[in-house]
Amino acid sequence: MQGFNLSRWLLAVALGTLAVRGWISATFPITGDEAFFYWWGVYPDWGYYDHPPMVGWWIAGVRALLGDAEWAIRLPAVLLPLVVGGLLWWGLSAVDRQRAAWAALLYSLLPLNALYAFITTDTPLVFWSVLSAAALLRAEARTRWDAPTAALYALSGVAFGAAFLSKYFAVVLGLAYAVYWLGFRRDRWAGFVLLGLCAFPGPLLNLWFNIEHGWSNIMFNAINRHSDASFAWAKPLGYLGMLAYLITPAALWWTWRARAGLRSVATSGPALRLLACLVLVPLLFFALLSLRKVVGLHWVLAFYPFGLAWLALALPSAALPRLAKGLLAFTALHVLVVAGLYATTLQNWRSTQLYPSIVRSYSAVPLLAQVDAPGVVLMADAYTPASIYGYTLRRYVPVFGRGNFHARQDDLLVDFSRFEGQTIRVLKMARPDMAQYAPYFETTRTWEVQQDGVPFYVVEGSGFRLEAYRAGVLADIYSRYYRIPAALPMTGCPFCERLCGAVRCSLDAPIRAAP
Repeated sequence: MQGFNLSRWLLAVALGTLAVRGWISATFPITGDEAFFYWWGVYPDWGYYDHPPMVGWWIAGVRALLGDAEWAIRLPAVLLPLVVGGLLWWGLSAVDRQRAAWAALLYSLLPLNALYAFITTDTPLVFWSVLSAAALLRAEARTRWDAPTAALYALSGVAFGAAFLSKYFAVVLGLAYAVYWLGFRRDRWAGFVLLGLCAFPGPLLNLWFNIEHGWSNIMFNAINRHSDASFAWAKPLGYLGMLAYLITPAALWWTWRARAGLRSVATSGPALRLLACLVLVPLLFFALLSLRKVVGLHWVLAFYPFGLAWLALALPSAALPRLAKGLLAFTALHVLVVAGLYATTLQNWRSTQLYPSIVRSYSAVPLLAQVDAPGVVLMADAYTPASIYGYTLRRYVPVFGRGNFHARQDDLLVDFSRFEGQTIRVLKMARPDMAQYAPYFETTRTWEVQQDGVPFYVVEGSGFRLEAYRAGVLADIYSRYYRIPAALPMTGCPFCERLCGAVRCSLDAPIRAAP
């Protein structure tokens, strides 16, 4: 490692990638997912339709301190790689301080950490998961059971509970912990019990929310989103390809070269056996899942930092600078691509299929100026455009129609009885079939508006008919998404209570007027 100044590299990479992420966060328009989560911050709750509440709490806190500009609500994502790198160093420094610094550097050099500046449910999941694992690594590196050791187990448990309140993939972290304790650490069950007790409030809060809200988290994650679950070779092959890209070609090459060192590290003590479990158990779990589901890149974000840490501990000292330079070159290519994209204009994208969606995001202000008007209720026909339009107007925009199984927070927030008799305008990207709208209004009409050469369509319905909408749309939503198994206890269901005035609906029951 002669001639390679690790401290200077850490500082340069931290500042350089922070500048890139900061620029992207301040200049890139709001994405559909971010706009959707933004409303969780506007209406903070103990949970949301499809995920636990943590990202909503974070956005609510940022909004209170810094406002709701894109750069502000993205700030946790912009800072996340720096924090995770620091946590990796802290967790591994009890094993090897120098190699821990290398782990932080290698993680910081990954393309995703240089460029990804968008806040999602994965942002708090990654933070809390790495904090939990880092605290547990330090606890496992201690040979004595004393107050500091117990405090580290407790911190790991609290962070694990917070990770569970971020996203259900925290369960995979818990599975890695369980495999580690069952396989390698039966002599220190007190640590596992303490961790579990400190984590317990997170799942308990989530359980209470689901009982009060029609088991929306469970129905979405366990039932509604898995209608397409079936085997296809493209799914596991896609998972392997995604892993190869995420790890990067340079790290893959050195992983192969250091395979003997990786095995040696994994048997060098309790903390390093834990590190191996944090890598291998999630990899195998998602591999099994990929036999029936498409495993997205973001599914593994909370776990791949540990892979770089394992590699940093296993490689020969002379290989680490070469790997760092390989990662830097791979990331530099990504930065050049992004710089090239920033050099384009809307017109350069006119011939692509993405162009209408790009216009919808980049030109939302002038587009909505053509459609929004006093005395009408603006809506969209899907959750992504509704969230983008709502963020642009800083006013909640509901979804008209059934929508998709994703992102049904609308069901918990919107009471359609409040629109009885009103005029509603639905902004669409596709030419409307007016027969789908006529039953729900006294009169309907449609017209086209142009924005940057893209046609958008407005459906205006006057005299909204609640009873017809209840029978034609809300009852269908209930049948698809709110047939809660009778064995699940419920004390509340906002959608059902507005639909029929009861926690479990009979579709023949009269709709209850809004208070």
